[in-house]
Amino acid sequence: MTVVPAAAQRARLLPVRRSVEHADTDASGVVHFARYPALQETALLANLERLGVGLGVLASAGFDLVVTEATTRYLAPARYPDELNLEPVVGRLSVARARIDTTVRRTTDGAELATGSLVVALTDRATGAPCALLPVLHAVLEESRSDVHR
Repeated sequence: MTVVPAAAQRARLLPVRRSVEHADTDASGVVHFARYPALQETALLANLERLGVGLGVLASAGFDLVVTEATTRYLAPARYPDELNLEPVVGRLSVARARIDTTVRRTTDGAELATGSLVVALTDRATGAPCALLPVLHAVLEESRSDVHR
């Protein structure tokens, strides 16, 4: 199956805004440490969808996008009801994996709250076996890389 990304001409990972919800926080109103990888994934998935290679496209081609590694470095607390800017960039790209580096900032003052990375790969939906990134996904991620990360 050949998929042409809808936004191939404008393939860039863009910041995604998200409000901290009460469910994201611990009893003191601070975002729980376990929520940061989910925020990183939200930024990646929103961008892949916008660029025409979202989870539905991958699933219809017989693949699942899986996270194989997640890291987070906490710098300052996010709190309910902060508005966050999730800023993903393609940090590393190979035939089979991509590392997406994300900075989490508070929108009101631009404070850097956390940085983190997700390493993602594809698996065959039927067998669960690891696969190379689809050429269309690889092309979108390659086009999205900043010159700093090439």
